[in-house]
Amino acid sequence: MVMQIHKLTKLLLLSCCLLFTAMQTLVAQRQMEYLNRGVVAIKQSDTKAFISWRLLGTEGNGVAFNVYRTSAQKTTKLNQQPLVKATCFVDSTVDATKDNVYTIKALSNNKEEPKGETYFLKSNASAYLSIPLQTPEGYTPNDISVGDVDGDGEYEIILHQTGIGKDNSQGGFTDPPIFQCYKLNGTFLWQINLGKNIREGAHYTQFMVYDLDGDGKAEIAMKTADGTIDGNGKLIGDSTKDWRTNNGNKQLDGRILDGPEYFTIFDGLTGAALATTNYIPGRGNIGGWGGKGGNSRNDNYGNRVDRFIACIAYLDGVHASVIMCRGYYGRTVLAAWDWRNGKLSSRWVFDSKDGSNPYSGQGNHNVFVADVDSDGKDEIVYGSMCVDDNGKGLYTTGLRHGDAIHVTDMDPSHDGLEVFGVHEIEEAAKGPGFAMFEAATGKILWQGDLGKDVGRGMSADIDPRYEGYESWGGSNGLHTAKGDTIGTAPRSVNFRVFWDADLLTELLNGTRIEKWDYQNHKLATLFDAKEYSCMPNNGTKATPALSADLFGDWREELIYRTNDNKELRIFSTTIPTNYRFYTLMHNPHYRLSIAWQNVGYNQPPYVDYYFGEGMKQPPMPNISIIKNN
Repeated sequence: MVMQIHKLTKLLLLSCCLLFTAMQTLVAQRQMEYLNRGVVAIKQSDTKAFISWRLLGTEGNGVAFNVYRTSAQKTTKLNQQPLVKATCFVDSTVDATKDNVYTIKALSNNKEEPKGETYFLKSNASAYLSIPLQTPEGYTPNDISVGDVDGDGEYEIILHQTGIGKDNSQGGFTDPPIFQCYKLNGTFLWQINLGKNIREGAHYTQFMVYDLDGDGKAEIAMKTADGTIDGNGKLIGDSTKDWRTNNGNKQLDGRILDGPEYFTIFDGLTGAALATTNYIPGRGNIGGWGGKGGNSRNDNYGNRVDRFIACIAYLDGVHASVIMCRGYYGRTVLAAWDWRNGKLSSRWVFDSKDGSNPYSGQGNHNVFVADVDSDGKDEIVYGSMCVDDNGKGLYTTGLRHGDAIHVTDMDPSHDGLEVFGVHEIEEAAKGPGFAMFEAATGKILWQGDLGKDVGRGMSADIDPRYEGYESWGGSNGLHTAKGDTIGTAPRSVNFRVFWDADLLTELLNGTRIEKWDYQNHKLATLFDAKEYSCMPNNGTKATPALSADLFGDWREELIYRTNDNKELRIFSTTIPTNYRFYTLMHNPHYRLSIAWQNVGYNQPPYVDYYFGEGMKQPPMPNISIIKNN
């Protein structure tokens, strides 16, 4: 009897623990944006069209789909059996010289939804989606972010228009940074001009687009200054002030080393400034941002003090916060902000303060957000260091700053996420030019190119003969997930993309999508947006305006500007696949990658599970969809 009571007690305790765990999981669901089905149809020929759509992160694999085509007021069901293997379909019976409407209807428990979602494929449709631009004279369309600013389940485009820009190492005057918002149908919504007191350049002007207050509509967060004009034409600060240095010194002229610095939250739908406060941190001592890092040097002309990075993170596991950062060569400061119920508040500030701090000089030209310790809350992987969700330093590897890092599950045989990064070797330093380390602890797993400055590096599953991701950069060739050298590496090191039918990753270099021929050690071109009069951005970095899973199935879309700067063109794959995964944008790790893709030296997005040859079906994300009513 006593034994039975003891067993019953243990059973009750176990049940309580399971219930508590379930409650914790329920409470810790991240607020994620509502997305519609994202149906897209692309004309392939006069008799063929490719249709694809989203599987949502909340649906699971039990959902099936039917595809309908309406032409000349006649509706035809195109599939004989409900589609369960993929979220794409090739219509080979279409007369694509006529207008056609495609409708996708989901089935759950063999019951079809009544309405479904549609896409209108015009008879004169191109192989891409076109967005005409209102580009200011002398400006060039540059980086893009996306957010649903009106809550209809479809992304809008937030575009950074750049005029004359300067690197932080250079003096000289720049044009004011301009931001514009467009709907996917080309409708122009607003323009924000940051004014003459915000300098233009890759390291100055970071912009965050995300639903920060959980109302189902995205906001825009940016550093602002005297003379900024919001989307309604309203002035921020004092328009009469010109804080730019102008004393005939080539190193100093054009730099903004004095005057107030602001941080502003803008309404995504109208561009109106919702709240403005002082930027954290302020400049302080202009010469106080060097020391360890940056070749162990310093400067007093405004180079290191004006190095900015930004990101979005779920610091409490539920709500999105914005993190604005300053410095990475020496002193590094991260300031977390919350936008809730119409109020902007400082959450925490992390400050490495001086060169004697082990976190000084460990920053990067880009940033990555990830839940590295699997507690449901995000950390900020800032190059060679990691800041915990509470604003405290979690670890530093001591490898110092570099140009690129990548964070995902690169080695499925190793617990947790891994980080692969490249590093600039400073004067008198003997560290590695590249290294892979544990995202949770900073433990270095393997490294190479000791004492060499490695400027670019990439990680992706490009060879199915080896488990996990391959990584490359520097002079030592291609490496397995364990660090073994396996031969020649691809010359492409800029971006990666999911494009074709298999589980391997394609490489994106400039306007070209390339497949690595692992047997012959060469690249084969699958697609080139140059054939459609498009150009990449950011000089030798040769990046798209944006690479993201914007609509359709789990493969990614690419956005480029046209040669004449008058148009954006969005390209989506037309290659059928038998693989089905929920939209990458409902994976928080990936979605946050899209938010920070525009900062510093742009880097490609990743998911937080192993995606590659031999992968398992990814678990459903722990998210709660926020729909604007």
